[in-house]
Formats: sequence, structure tokens, C-alpha cells
Amino acid sequence: MQPIHTFTIIEDKQMVLAAMREHLPDTPSWSAVKKMLRTRKVSIGGVLCVDEGRQLTSGEVLTIFDNPLPPPPTDKDVLVRYVDTELIVVEKPSGMVTLRRKPDLNWPWTRKNLQPTLDECVPRLIGQHAAEKKNAERNSLKLPKLFSIHRIDRDSSGLLVFARNKESQTKIIHQFAQHDAVRKYFALIPGTIEDQTVTSQFIRDRGDGLRGSTTDTTIGERATTHFRTLRTIGDYSELECRLETGRTNQIRIHLAELGHPICGDIKYRGPLGKPPIVDHSKIRRMALHAADLRFQHPTTNQPMQFQTKWPADMLRYLDRLAVSFE
Repeated sequence: MQPIHTFTIIEDKQMVLAAMREHLPDTPSWSAVKKMLRTRKVSIGGVLCVDEGRQLTSGEVLTIFDNPLPPPPTDKDVLVRYVDTELIVVEKPSGMVTLRRKPDLNWPWTRKNLQPTLDECVPRLIGQHAAEKKNAERNSLKLPKLFSIHRIDRDSSGLLVFARNKESQTKIIHQFAQHDAVRKYFALIPGTIEDQTVTSQFIRDRGDGLRGSTTDTTIGERATTHFRTLRTIGDYSELECRLETGRTNQIRIHLAELGHPICGDIKYRGPLGKPPIVDHSKIRRMALHAADLRFQHPTTNQPMQFQTKWPADMLRYLDRLAVSFE
């Protein structure tokens, strides 16, 4: 999948179809831009868009691709790993947004269901399980409320914890802020890097509209990532990436700034001021997976530890990659 057109929205509240007709060459017809949405060739801010009624805001980036993006995941693609009265641990599939955007919270169910978010899928799964356990109708049971702790990028996959009440949310967030929780990811990159720790100051706009690092240590937020090579596969390396801090897109930014952007990452493709590094991997998703999550239970203080392998699609890709270099 390669982007063929990218443009930034200037006008607030413009509808996606109108924006496409305005910015794309030769002003395509309404039926043509509708077909682009229907065939999954449009993303907004890196997120697949299939909703003709999507309203845009100034600064959002709209991208048209040459081939269809993967279909949006649904409830059946989410795995619930642990549930109790205080928290829920799940595995998020690649391609699913963690939380519904605030401007979209009042959408009708039929519209939301075009691209369900993790915070919508999980309560339904818990409600379905409870209904089966009690031999009751799912619609007759109150769905659990979720309180967000952290997020995982849309195109990455892996472990994530939600709290079920405000007190537990506060306690777990505190563990993350104090670096008491452990979060490790797998990543696949082109080339090789030395095992190292990267620390930089993150700012919202490094100079090209993207988040990134600044040399001015008096501004921004400190971001620290620990990298360790697990194995090399021909021209690629599989890494373990341990977050010390949890800034937005942290692993992606640090690896791109090192000159080794994550395979499948269409947003962060290299250091500021240099040409984007071409992705030759031909992978259909971002090769980043939250594989290890550890924290203390907010009420019992018992250690909670969850681990997961790469998902099946990535394991198949890695196997094919290994064979190609034999």
C-alpha cells in the first residue's frame, strides 16, 4: 500500500467527500470519491475512513492509497485476557482505535459500527460473556463502564488495561507515571541498531507538523525508550522496546529518528530534514506489538503480568521473511 495523494485540511467542518473533490487532481465525480471510501482507500490522520458523513477539522491529514487498506476489525478480533471488578486486560488487534474521538461519541450505533473502537467492543464482549453465564439476554444486562489508562496506536496491536472505576484508574495511572509498570513491545525495523537507551525531549511539532524530538531541553516532555535486538532476519531486525515513559508515538518516533523506521509505519519515515526512508517490507500493517504488560493490582497489590506473542498475521509474515533470506 503506497500513498498516492496526501493533503492537509485547512477549512473546519468540511465533509470528507467535498474535501476529496476539492483537493484531488481533475476534481473527481461524487461517485468516484464515494468509491474510494467504499473500497477502503482513504485514511484521515492514519486512520481508515469509510464514513461518508465524516466531518473534518483544520490540520487533519487525508491520504489516498493505491490499494485497499485492511478491513476494520470487529468484536471477534478482540481478545479479553483478564476481568475482575477493578480492571480488564485485553489484546487489541491492529487497525482498531483504542478510544472513540470525543466529536464522534454521539454518533448512532449504525455509524459507529462501521469502525468499532476498542472501548466499545470490550463492554459488549463482557456483557455477552455475563449473559451466557447467567443464561440471560445480553441486552438485559448493564454493560460495564471503562476508564482509560493508556492507549495503543491504531495500527499496532497487543496488551492494554482498562480500569472499571475511577479509583482504580487513578492508582494504575500513577504506576505508569512513576515508571513502576512495565510495558514492552516487539518491533520490526530495516537494518540493525545497537542495544541502547534513547532519551529526548518530545514536542508536538518538530518543524514539519509531526511530533518529534527537539534539541532544546528546556521545552517539551522527556521520552525514554530502551532497545534490545532479539534477532536479525536478513535485512531486518526484530527488537524488544521497553517504554520508560509513555509519550504519544514514542517508539515510532525514536526509531524513525535513528534512521530505522518501523516496517509498515506510514507516518514516521525518518529524521527531520531528510528524505523519507522508503519502506521495502511490503507489510500490510505496522510491525509494532505490545507484548508484555506488568503492574500491581490497584486493590490487592498483587503483581499482574501478561505476555503475548506476535499475532498470527505477523507470525506468518515473519516466517515468509525468514524463508526469503535463507
